[in-house]
Amino acid sequence: MEIWKFLILFFSAFLGGLSIFLVKNDKSQLLKLILSFSGSYLFAITVLHLIPDAYHGSDSHEIGIYILIGFLFQVFLEQFSEGIEHGHIHKHHHGSAFPYGIMISLCLHAFLEGMPLAKDQHNELIFGISLHHIPAAFALASILLQNNIKKFSLLIFLAVFAIMAPLGYWVSLGLSNGSLGGVEAYFNKIMGIVIGIFLHISTTILFESSADHKINKRKMLAVLLGIAIALIGFYAGNTHSH
Repeated sequence: MEIWKFLILFFSAFLGGLSIFLVKNDKSQLLKLILSFSGSYLFAITVLHLIPDAYHGSDSHEIGIYILIGFLFQVFLEQFSEGIEHGHIHKHHHGSAFPYGIMISLCLHAFLEGMPLAKDQHNELIFGISLHHIPAAFALASILLQNNIKKFSLLIFLAVFAIMAPLGYWVSLGLSNGSLGGVEAYFNKIMGIVIGIFLHISTTILFESSADHKINKRKMLAVLLGIAIALIGFYAGNTHSH
């Protein structure tokens, strides 16, 4: 992975979490617009890039099964993460207890999100994951503060979360080239699981970030902008490839 890709993935999450110390008033409307943009962008690149790539190969007839597995796996993860992947912030009253379930499930989620980067290393996906991790890290930092986690420890936990996506890329790269046990044959199945996770995350962001599921003009513009940028990248990539 080029260093700039690592830096974008890491610092988007890390700085997104640190911004909890800068926010003195309610920024929920801005957060919802960022979520809408990132959700639509993530959904578009999943449909335009990841799904077609996953269906290349002799095991393409089974990919749909793994997409369903990934979708259901994300449903399971959210029983522990409480929807932080979508930027949801819930009030917690656990004293100084550490939210292990939230931290572990969120790190696992980020690790899996980094795995598709090993296949053709889509720049579009890097930006999609980075945008998505900004509100997720902000929500994580908020939960940690609510649970009276010390600032130094909070920085460590944010760094652990921020490194998960690059780590997922490195592990996935090892799987795809066979250096980690020669399991290249399973790479598309792994991608199918990740696609299912992305579909759940992106559609949940789009449907749950509006009251009564009604989309106002600003949110509609954010959604259309996310899709438009994904389409521009898609056609620009096809032009260069030909």
